[in-house]
Amino acid sequence: MINHITVIGGGTMGRGIAYTAALAGFEVTLQDISNEAIENAREYIETLLNKNVEKGYVQLEQGTDAKKNLSYTTELSEAVSQTDLVIEAALEIMELKINIFKQLDELAPAHAILATNTSTMSPTEIAAATGRPDQCIAMHFFNPVHRMKLIEIIRGLDTSDSTVEVVKQVAEKLGKVAVEVNEFPGFVTSRMNCLIGNEAMNMLMEGVASAEDIDKALKYGLNHPMGPLELADLVGLDSRLRNMEYLYHQLGEKYRPSPMLVKYVKAGRLGRKSGRGFFDYTNK
Repeated sequence: MINHITVIGGGTMGRGIAYTAALAGFEVTLQDISNEAIENAREYIETLLNKNVEKGYVQLEQGTDAKKNLSYTTELSEAVSQTDLVIEAALEIMELKINIFKQLDELAPAHAILATNTSTMSPTEIAAATGRPDQCIAMHFFNPVHRMKLIEIIRGLDTSDSTVEVVKQVAEKLGKVAVEVNEFPGFVTSRMNCLIGNEAMNMLMEGVASAEDIDKALKYGLNHPMGPLELADLVGLDSRLRNMEYLYHQLGEKYRPSPMLVKYVKAGRLGRKSGRGFFDYTNK
């Protein structure tokens, strides 16, 4: 039974997962090596809770309980000492994830399930760094976590049926729809999103249409809730480039990153988090 969840990484995805889990009634510890990231995450979560209570989306008592459920730390050993489930939400860098999982395997209780929030990478390869590959799995959340209903659940080669079942129960308690995906680079959604976004970037580079009109075309013509360029800005163009490079090396030519994406990342135009990507957010 899962009572306590540890989230590794205080960035956009990590703080979103922590917020959602605390609101669902889990005890949650959010860990990051950076004090600044922890304080930013705390401020974000408390502001979001207050705003949603004020708007009536969250009951006052539920919001108060969620704040009580949350704790924050920069110490990994402290974060996982009593945990039942760890969800790693670090950068999409395989070496980093493997290093984190090695530490988690040493520090977390023997019964704890270790999950990665990777959007593209192999949970089998990550799990191989541990002595508990049967208790390792991928849980791919979507941004913003508190609004997006889907979780992709990807089992590694050695992931046990019982681990999959427990994670599905957690997803249900979080109010999410879970889909089980066979491990393959990019899973379902990232493969599709990366292809669509990359083609949109190539069309922009070729002068087919403006960024605004490309996004409008997909929103109003294909009923996408968000345009592919706006979505890439939200994800972070550096994160999207890492995903594209991984898929390109794993799956071949059709995933070659758009030259425009490469150029924007080199220029520091990373999307919303830097104030400018395909769109300008400096005045928003």
